Amino acid sequence: MARICAITGKRPTKGSIIHRKGQSKKSGGIGTHVTKKTPRTFKPNLQRIRVKLANGSVKRMLVSVKAIKAGLVEKV
Repeated sequence: MARICAITGKRPTKGSIIHRKGQSKKSGGIGTHVTKKTPRTFKPNLQRIRVKLANGSVKRMLVSVKAIKAGLVEKV
């Protein structure tokens, strides 16, 4: 099952973990330096909930929490 929200279409996106080393200039150092970049994925917060559809039927769907909080779906 794909990690995609049935309402908003949110899906995993790619990004990086950036490791920095050194003391910041604000704290009296010479500044921080990037030592390593590691790829990672940002996954949406999906919940499997029972949703009441427009025709009155009930269906289980993967829905993002942002869509639930915004009131885009009606829970049973």
